[in-house]
Amino acid sequence: MKNVEQRQNRIDNLNELVTFSAWGAVLVIASFMCLFVGRWVDVSLNTGPFFMIGLFILAIFLTIARLYMEFNKTSKQIGNIRKHHA
Repeated sequence: MKNVEQRQNRIDNLNELVTFSAWGAVLVIASFMCLFVGRWVDVSLNTGPFFMIGLFILAIFLTIARLYMEFNKTSKQIGNIRKHHA
């Protein structure tokens, strides 16, 4: 029974590791998308790079905020598992 729990914990840990690794790709993709959209808006409205920079900063801020929320959720789950097994 304990061996099954250990295996499940390893699978859960691997899933969490893959999830956190994917956030790097999400950050890069969101940044580039906002850069391109911001550049298109700047060219369309004949403005400086204000929209491009603003959307880029927004994308980074929102991605990091979401990653922080995901980290807190995972940290609480791990804390609950450790308390349960202690």
